[in-house]
Amino acid sequence: MTTEERKALAHSFLGKVVHIGIDRPIGYVHQKETYTLTYPINYGYIPDVLGGDGEEMDVYLLGVDVPVEKFDAHIIAIVHRDDDVEDKLVGAPLGVTFTKEEIAEAVHFQEQYYRSHIEVLFQ
Repeated sequence: MTTEERKALAHSFLGKVVHIGIDRPIGYVHQKETYTLTYPINYGYIPDVLGGDGEEMDVYLLGVDVPVEKFDAHIIAIVHRDDDVEDKLVGAPLGVTFTKEEIAEAVHFQEQYYRSHIEVLFQ
């Protein structure tokens, strides 16, 4: 998948409500080779939609403060990674919005390892 195709795919979900599966709920501990990553937010994917890495497209879920297994999320932003093969979507409950700064703070636990910038639907 080219960078242009990857960006177009991410943009195609912006503003839409999508069903996501959560495979890393709040509190999930992911052992990496050199560090441990604990998820402070729900993190999942859009089933059957492949992202730039060939895996299902990833979604950060904000505004849901308990672990969930699935959710119908309104896609409010895209985290564009400049030094990776994929971008991440940001979802929230319908009618809930976050500023670019609030999103950056919420996803920092993982995005600190990448050079990324955030595109927000309503700003």
